Amino acid sequence: MEIRKMTIEDYEAVYELWLSCKGMGLNTVDDSRDGIERFLNRNPDTCFVSERDGKIVGAIIAGSDGRRGYIYHTAVSPGQRRQGIASKLVDAAMSALENIGITKAALVVFDRNTDGNSFWENAGFSVREDLVYRNKSIADMVRIDT
Repeated sequence: MEIRKMTIEDYEAVYELWLSCKGMGLNTVDDSRDGIERFLNRNPDTCFVSERDGKIVGAIIAGSDGRRGYIYHTAVSPGQRRQGIASKLVDAAMSALENIGITKAALVVFDRNTDGNSFWENAGFSVREDLVYRNKSIADMVRIDT
């Protein structure tokens, strides 16, 4: 198994991997080829794939706003789980974030994703009970020109 930096050429295989993973939340804007290409261009050293026999079996998308690290879409092919692939991907991403001066990383997991939540808890990521996560879609906002 090899872990290497993700490139946009990996997009189709990674997207298929994401689709194979129960509990993965994808959207048509951020997770489109264009959206992932923008993310990779902004974060060229913090996103990784795992390959086995020339096939992508795992991926992690991580980035930074310059202050905090964020992890998105960590996935391992269902038939390749429990072999340490996800842990190695997380280690690669965390090391890459540390190399660019990031000291803390955060992530969001759907509460219904029991496998994902179990993994992240075992990896040492704590739940923040003191926060309320909020978001707003800019793409869906109505714009009025004056």
